[in-house]
Parts: sequence; C-alpha cells; structure tokens
Amino acid sequence: MVFRIMPHGRLQEWIAHEAGYLTAEGLEYEFLPAGDYGIRPPVRDDQGEIKSGAFESFGAGRDGANVSCACHWVTSSAAAERSGYLVSTAYSVAPCGIMVPPESPVQRPEDLAGVPVGVGYHSGSHFTTLQALEAVLPPEQVKLSFQGPPNERLDALLDRQVPAATMFGVPLYIAEAFGFRKVLDATFMIGFLLTGNDVNKADADKYLAALKRAQMDLDLHPERYKHHHLQSVPEKYRDQVDVRAFGTGFAIGLGRGGSVLAPIVAGILFQQGYSLQTVASIMSIAALLAAGVLSLLKLKPEQTEVDVAPAASTSLGGATAAS
Repeated sequence: MVFRIMPHGRLQEWIAHEAGYLTAEGLEYEFLPAGDYGIRPPVRDDQGEIKSGAFESFGAGRDGANVSCACHWVTSSAAAERSGYLVSTAYSVAPCGIMVPPESPVQRPEDLAGVPVGVGYHSGSHFTTLQALEAVLPPEQVKLSFQGPPNERLDALLDRQVPAATMFGVPLYIAEAFGFRKVLDATFMIGFLLTGNDVNKADADKYLAALKRAQMDLDLHPERYKHHHLQSVPEKYRDQVDVRAFGTGFAIGLGRGGSVLAPIVAGILFQQGYSLQTVASIMSIAALLAAGVLSLLKLKPEQTEVDVAPAASTSLGGATAAS
C-alpha cells in the first residue's frame, strides 16, 4: 500500500523526504497536491462568503489522503463523525495571529470591536479567532467574515477585501513580508487524522517516526530547511518574498497523547455546563494519580546513597568541557 500524505504547509514532511527518513522507516509513500490546504476551490455565496471549510473537506474524502491535518477542534469532530481516526500521540502547533494592513487604524485588540475578521469556515482560524477575541471583547462585538481557506483568505487580506484576517504558518509570514501587522496572537494546536479504508497504524507510526527525526533536524539547523517553505508559497508571491526571513512554522510534538486530548476533553466538559473549577479538578486527576504512584515507590537499599564521581574532562572539538 502507498501511504498518501497531504502536507499542511509544514517543513517537516519535506525535510523527511529530502533526508530519506520516510524511506528509511520502510514507508512507501507519495505526496498529494495539497491545493489550498486540502480544501477544493471555494465558492462564494451571495454575501461574498465561503461557507465550507476544513471540517467539510474531511467528509469529502480529502482527495484520497491517508493522513492530513486540521485544527484539533476539526479533527476531533471529524473523528466523531467517523470521517477518520484521530492520532492521539502527535500534534503540531501553528503560529497564528489576527493581521491588519499597515495603514489600519486598528492598533490594539480592543480596536477589533465590530471589525469583520476574515476566517475559514469550520476551520482552525474560525475557532481560534473566537477563542482569542473572547478574552478581549464581549460576544456582541465579535464579527467574523468567512473568507475561505488560508491562501484564498490571504488574497482577500492583501487586496484589502477585509480589514483584518486570521493567518497562520506560511500565509502569516507572507502577510508580514508585505508589512501587515499582528494585533492579537491566536496560536493553536493542529491534529493528525488518518483516513481511507486501507490505512493502517504501522504506516502511521513510520510516518510519525520520520517526522520526529525531521523535527530534530529543524530544531538544530532551521536555516538549512527554510527553502522548503516555497512548496507552500503561492506562485504569484514567490518572487515577492524571501523565505529566509520566515520563521520555522509548525512545531511537532510526539508521544504526548494527553497534550492532544486534554483540550478536547476540556472543551466537551465546558460544553456540558461544568464550571472552570470542576473542569480543573477533573483534569488534575491524572497528575494526582501519578503523584500517588510515585509516593508508593521505594528506593532499593543500594539506591539510598548516591556516590558523586569526580568530573572528568572531555575534549569536544578542541575545547575542554566537564562531562
């Protein structure tokens, strides 16, 4: 089986491909053209808005991808609708913010009161914008405008079709390159969803292992890999931006299922009407259990005293350091 990967504007897949990590894990794979982050060409309604987004794209099959991504709100909802299987041991974090043109009178988050903010319908930008704005504005002053997937929304922002828009990853960096300003951070988590009847966990594990190696490379030498951002820059902007000025984009976390599931569980509890104190108490149960288990552990007699060995000197590339 060929494992079909739909990149989500990340560097890690391209690093893993270039370095041969995917092949080294024994994965037979192919990259699918992502288009506008897995969302088909949008259609605007009579009000000029696009009422289809990431959630709907999973129901449509995501062009046959076996793994693709969206915010954790969407991936958990899609999994609940049996559109795929949520990966509970991996996630990525997207740098994100509400952007305005350089000439905009909006200077502070409070200035966004009543200002239409371009977002993607039923997508990460939709939900994270609500989450960010609810901390600074009452609900009646929050106004959203559904401007489609990331690149479509970027066009609307750069063309001044909307006075503000939520951008993440490469579109965020492109907006900054054109002088647009971030007035409110809206960084959020992105989940992985496995889709297709022929997908299997073994291939998913190989894929994630390769991404882990790619993340380590990116952490050590980010400047070596920023050229891969060009894979996600729309062609019409490629000669107008320098990707070396971009950040590293998404960061991937692996092997921390609790970090993925915790915000989902908390959201469900809040939706059921539980108070903040009750939710905090429930979420602390795991930590309390872990502390209880640790308290029951006893050191072996030979472990009660620790011998401290004298530090040894080790040569590291001509320099001397204490090991």
